Amino acid sequence: GSEPHQATVLLIDPATGRPLCVLDGNAITTERTGAAGALGLLQLARPNSERLCIFGTGVQARAQLRHALAALPTLRSVRYATHNGQRAPAFEAAFADHCDIAQACDVNAAVAASDVVITATPGGGPLFHADAVQPGTHINAVGTDTQGKRELPEGLLQRTRLFVDDATQARQIGEAQWAPSELPCTELGDVLTGQIAVRRSADDITVFDMTGLALQDLTVARMLHTQAMAQGLGTRIDWPW
Repeated sequence: GSEPHQATVLLIDPATGRPLCVLDGNAITTERTGAAGALGLLQLARPNSERLCIFGTGVQARAQLRHALAALPTLRSVRYATHNGQRAPAFEAAFADHCDIAQACDVNAAVAASDVVITATPGGGPLFHADAVQPGTHINAVGTDTQGKRELPEGLLQRTRLFVDDATQARQIGEAQWAPSELPCTELGDVLTGQIAVRRSADDITVFDMTGLALQDLTVARMLHTQAMAQGLGTRIDWPW
Protein backbone atom coordinates (compact mmCIF):
# COMPACT_ATOMS: atom_id res chain seq x y z
CA GLY A 1 0.00 0.00 0.00
CA SER A 2 0.92 3.66 -0.16
CA GLU A 3 2.54 5.66 2.60
CA PRO A 4 -0.27 6.69 5.02
CA HIS A 5 1.54 9.84 6.08
CA GLN A 6 1.81 12.50 3.38
CA ALA A 7 3.64 15.80 3.78
CA THR A 8 4.94 18.56 1.53
CA VAL A 9 7.17 21.43 2.63
CA LEU A 10 6.86 24.79 0.85
CA LEU A 11 9.52 27.40 1.59
CA ILE A 12 8.37 31.01 1.14
CA ASP A 13 10.56 34.06 0.61
CA PRO A 14 9.54 36.28 3.56
CA ALA A 15 10.49 39.44 1.65
CA THR A 16 8.31 38.81 -1.41
CA GLY A 17 5.86 36.08 -0.42
CA ARG A 18 6.97 34.01 -3.42
CA PRO A 19 7.47 30.25 -3.14
CA LEU A 20 11.15 29.33 -3.07
CA CYS A 21 11.12 25.57 -2.98
CA VAL A 22 8.78 22.58 -2.77
CA LEU A 23 10.22 19.56 -0.95
CA ASP A 24 9.20 16.03 0.01
CA GLY A 25 8.04 16.45 3.60
CA ASN A 26 7.94 12.70 4.21
CA ALA A 27 11.64 12.29 3.47
CA ILE A 28 12.55 15.34 5.55
CA THR A 29 10.53 14.25 8.59
CA THR A 30 11.83 10.69 8.41
CA GLU A 31 15.47 11.73 8.39
CA ARG A 32 15.27 14.59 10.87
CA THR A 33 13.48 12.32 13.34
CA GLY A 34 16.16 9.69 12.93
CA ALA A 35 18.83 12.34 13.42
CA ALA A 36 17.07 13.67 16.53
CA GLY A 37 17.07 10.14 17.92
CA ALA A 38 20.80 9.90 17.29
CA LEU A 39 21.36 13.13 19.23
CA GLY A 40 19.47 11.63 22.14
CA LEU A 41 21.66 8.55 22.04
CA LEU A 42 24.87 10.55 21.84
CA GLN A 43 23.91 12.67 24.85
CA LEU A 44 22.11 10.15 27.06
CA ALA A 45 22.96 6.52 26.24
CA ARG A 46 26.02 4.84 27.69
CA PRO A 47 28.76 5.21 25.05
CA ASN A 48 29.72 1.55 25.37
CA SER A 49 26.19 0.30 24.65
CA GLU A 50 26.23 -3.00 22.75
CA ARG A 51 22.66 -4.34 22.77
CA LEU A 52 19.59 -2.63 21.32
CA CYS A 53 15.92 -3.58 21.22
CA ILE A 54 13.63 -1.80 18.76
CA PHE A 55 9.85 -1.93 18.56
CA GLY A 56 8.56 -1.43 15.02
CA THR A 57 9.95 -2.26 11.59
CA GLY A 58 8.42 0.50 9.48
CA VAL A 59 9.91 3.56 7.80
CA GLN A 60 10.66 5.37 11.05
CA ALA A 61 12.02 2.28 12.79
CA ARG A 62 14.47 1.84 9.92
CA ALA A 63 15.57 5.47 10.17
CA GLN A 64 15.99 5.22 13.93
CA LEU A 65 18.06 2.05 13.73
CA ARG A 66 20.22 3.34 10.89
CA HIS A 67 21.05 6.51 12.82
CA ALA A 68 21.53 4.56 16.06
CA LEU A 69 24.13 2.27 14.48
CA ALA A 70 25.99 5.33 13.19
CA ALA A 71 25.81 7.18 16.52
CA LEU A 72 26.83 4.20 18.66
CA PRO A 73 29.38 2.13 16.72
CA THR A 74 29.72 -0.21 19.72
CA LEU A 75 26.24 -1.62 19.04
CA ARG A 76 26.56 -5.26 18.07
CA SER A 77 23.22 -6.96 18.77
CA VAL A 78 19.74 -5.83 17.69
CA ARG A 79 16.48 -7.48 18.62
CA TYR A 80 13.26 -6.23 17.03
CA ALA A 81 9.56 -6.68 17.78
CA THR A 82 6.72 -6.49 15.26
CA HIS A 83 3.08 -5.62 15.85
CA ASN A 84 1.90 -9.04 14.67
CA GLY A 85 4.64 -11.15 16.20
CA GLN A 86 5.89 -12.24 12.78
CA ARG A 87 9.42 -12.05 11.43
CA ALA A 88 10.33 -9.14 9.15
CA PRO A 89 12.86 -10.59 6.68
CA ALA A 90 13.22 -7.35 4.72
CA PHE A 91 13.97 -5.43 7.91
CA GLU A 92 16.57 -8.00 8.92
CA ALA A 93 18.17 -7.93 5.47
CA ALA A 94 18.52 -4.14 5.57
CA PHE A 95 20.77 -4.33 8.64
CA ALA A 96 22.30 -7.81 8.49
CA ASP A 97 25.65 -6.44 7.30
CA HIS A 98 25.87 -4.02 10.22
CA CYS A 99 24.85 -6.01 13.29
CA ASP A 100 23.57 -9.31 14.64
CA ILE A 101 19.85 -8.80 14.09
CA ALA A 102 16.98 -11.14 14.94
CA GLN A 103 13.37 -11.07 16.04
CA ALA A 104 12.79 -10.86 19.80
CA CYS A 105 11.07 -14.07 20.88
CA ASP A 106 10.23 -12.54 24.27
CA VAL A 107 10.00 -8.75 24.23
CA ASN A 108 10.41 -8.34 27.98
CA ALA A 109 13.52 -10.52 27.98
CA ALA A 110 14.87 -8.53 25.03
CA VAL A 111 14.29 -5.23 26.84
CA ALA A 112 15.91 -6.59 30.00
CA ALA A 113 19.01 -7.59 28.04
CA SER A 114 19.34 -4.28 26.17
CA ASP A 115 21.40 -1.17 26.79
CA VAL A 116 19.21 0.87 24.43
CA VAL A 117 15.49 0.55 23.67
CA ILE A 118 13.79 2.37 20.79
CA THR A 119 10.01 2.47 20.43
CA ALA A 120 8.89 3.48 16.93
CA THR A 121 5.27 2.32 16.68
CA PRO A 122 1.89 4.06 16.22
CA GLY A 123 1.58 4.35 20.01
CA GLY A 124 -1.33 1.98 20.54
CA GLY A 125 -0.40 1.00 24.09
CA PRO A 126 2.41 -0.17 26.37
CA LEU A 127 4.90 -2.38 24.56
CA PHE A 128 6.63 -4.10 27.48
CA HIS A 129 6.53 -4.40 31.27
CA ALA A 130 7.99 -1.63 33.39
CA ASP A 131 10.06 -4.03 35.47
CA ALA A 132 11.78 -5.32 32.32
CA VAL A 133 13.80 -2.11 32.09
CA GLN A 134 17.10 -2.55 33.88
CA PRO A 135 19.32 0.11 35.51
CA GLY A 136 21.56 1.81 32.97
CA THR A 137 19.09 1.53 30.08
CA HIS A 138 18.37 4.41 27.72
CA ILE A 139 15.04 4.64 25.86
CA ASN A 140 14.22 6.70 22.78
CA ALA A 141 10.41 6.96 22.70
CA VAL A 142 9.41 8.01 19.19
CA GLY A 143 5.82 7.00 18.48
CA THR A 144 3.70 8.96 20.97
CA ASP A 145 2.66 12.23 19.33
CA THR A 146 -1.03 12.65 20.23
CA GLN A 147 -3.09 12.84 23.41
CA GLY A 148 -4.04 9.34 24.52
CA LYS A 149 -1.18 7.56 22.75
CA ARG A 150 1.56 5.75 24.63
CA GLU A 151 4.30 3.18 24.15
CA LEU A 152 5.86 3.06 27.62
CA PRO A 153 4.25 1.17 30.51
CA GLU A 154 2.62 2.65 33.59
CA GLY A 155 5.08 3.16 36.42
CA LEU A 156 8.23 3.40 34.30
CA LEU A 157 8.70 7.16 34.00
CA GLN A 158 8.82 7.60 37.77
CA ARG A 159 12.07 5.58 37.74
CA THR A 160 13.71 7.59 34.97
CA ARG A 161 15.46 10.82 34.16
CA LEU A 162 13.16 12.29 31.52
CA PHE A 163 14.39 14.34 28.57
CA VAL A 164 12.15 15.87 25.90
CA ASP A 165 12.41 17.88 22.70
CA ASP A 166 9.89 20.48 23.92
CA ALA A 167 8.61 20.45 27.49
CA THR A 168 5.19 21.99 26.86
CA GLN A 169 4.48 19.84 23.82
CA ALA A 170 5.71 16.65 25.48
CA ARG A 171 3.44 17.21 28.48
CA GLN A 172 0.50 17.60 26.10
CA ILE A 173 1.03 14.87 23.50
CA GLY A 174 4.18 12.88 24.31
CA GLU A 175 4.98 10.15 26.80
CA ALA A 176 5.34 12.94 29.36
CA GLN A 177 1.53 13.31 29.35
CA TRP A 178 1.53 10.15 31.50
CA ALA A 179 4.27 11.34 33.85
CA PRO A 180 3.60 12.72 37.34
CA SER A 181 3.45 16.51 37.20
CA GLU A 182 6.27 16.76 39.72
CA LEU A 183 8.65 14.68 37.57
CA PRO A 184 11.24 17.04 36.05
CA CYS A 185 11.69 16.96 32.30
CA THR A 186 14.75 18.47 30.67
CA GLU A 187 14.80 19.75 27.11
CA LEU A 188 17.55 18.13 25.06
CA GLY A 189 18.29 21.50 23.47
CA ASP A 190 19.47 22.77 26.85
CA VAL A 191 21.84 19.82 27.03
CA LEU A 192 23.14 20.39 23.50
CA THR A 193 23.81 24.09 24.17
CA GLY A 194 25.59 23.35 27.43
CA GLN A 195 23.03 25.07 29.66
CA ILE A 196 22.49 21.77 31.48
CA ALA A 197 25.19 19.18 32.03
CA VAL A 198 24.17 15.52 32.09
CA ARG A 199 26.16 13.48 34.55
CA ARG A 200 24.96 9.96 34.01
CA SER A 201 25.50 7.33 36.66
CA ALA A 202 25.82 3.69 35.64
CA ASP A 203 22.37 2.89 37.06
CA ASP A 204 20.42 5.81 35.60
CA ILE A 205 17.47 4.97 33.37
CA THR A 206 17.08 7.77 30.84
CA VAL A 207 14.20 8.46 28.45
CA PHE A 208 14.18 10.82 25.46
CA ASP A 209 10.53 11.63 24.67
CA MET A 210 10.48 12.65 20.99
CA THR A 211 7.30 14.43 19.91
CA GLY A 212 8.81 16.11 16.84
CA LEU A 213 9.28 19.81 16.14
CA ALA A 214 8.28 21.76 13.04
CA LEU A 215 11.47 23.79 13.48
CA GLN A 216 13.46 20.65 12.72
CA ASP A 217 11.62 20.24 9.40
CA LEU A 218 12.20 23.90 8.54
CA THR A 219 15.90 23.71 9.39
CA VAL A 220 16.45 20.65 7.20
CA ALA A 221 14.38 22.13 4.36
CA ARG A 222 16.41 25.35 4.40
CA MET A 223 19.65 23.37 4.38
CA LEU A 224 18.49 21.28 1.41
CA HIS A 225 17.39 24.39 -0.49
CA THR A 226 20.75 26.07 0.13
CA GLN A 227 22.66 23.00 -1.04
CA ALA A 228 20.44 22.57 -4.10
CA MET A 229 21.01 26.19 -5.14
CA ALA A 230 24.77 25.87 -4.65
CA GLN A 231 25.01 22.60 -6.59
CA GLY A 232 22.49 23.35 -9.31
CA LEU A 233 20.17 20.54 -8.25
CA GLY A 234 16.41 20.29 -8.52
CA THR A 235 13.92 21.45 -11.13
CA ARG A 236 13.42 25.16 -11.67
CA ILE A 237 9.91 26.39 -12.46
CA ASP A 238 9.25 29.84 -13.93
CA TRP A 239 6.96 31.86 -11.67
CA PRO A 240 4.50 34.29 -13.29
CA TRP A 241 4.90 37.11 -10.78
